[in-house]
Amino acid sequence: MPDSAVILNSSALQRAVTRMAHEIAERNEKSSDVVLVGIQRGGVTLAERLGKLLDGIWGQPVPLGSLDIGMYRDDLAQHIAPDMHPTVIPFDVTDKTVVLVDDVLFSGRTVRAAMDALNDFGRAKRIQLAVLIDRGHRELPIKPDFVGKNVPTSLSERIVVKGDQVSLEKL
Repeated sequence: MPDSAVILNSSALQRAVTRMAHEIAERNEKSSDVVLVGIQRGGVTLAERLGKLLDGIWGQPVPLGSLDIGMYRDDLAQHIAPDMHPTVIPFDVTDKTVVLVDDVLFSGRTVRAAMDALNDFGRAKRIQLAVLIDRGHRELPIKPDFVGKNVPTSLSERIVVKGDQVSLEKL
């Protein structure tokens, strides 16, 4: 069993997500132009939490979608079959500010795949990236706009987001 250390407990996680929601609201004055798209799987729950908080800040619901990037990955040849989850984007992203949401940012390859997949739904005016944890080790030039917590890690560690807790595990 791997060693594990809690890096965000429930209250710290809530504070981080609340701060992210306020930063999104501050950076985007026109709330009617903003949509949230959670990257399957971990980003969907975070997008839902951000959506509820932004609803309270702006006084109106924020359109929310989920995006599966399984068929857009650049490592498809290394896997037997990608895990597929539903993509649900019940709105047009054209001329919108799309806030892509994911739980953990690592190499940047998931975000690159998400941007490719998002293009199938229209041409966004702007894409912003919100991540709960940025652990470094980028392989692509991708930088998040909104970060809950920066957690420098080694390649022999991983971040686990379960419910209202985030842990760092040594493999």
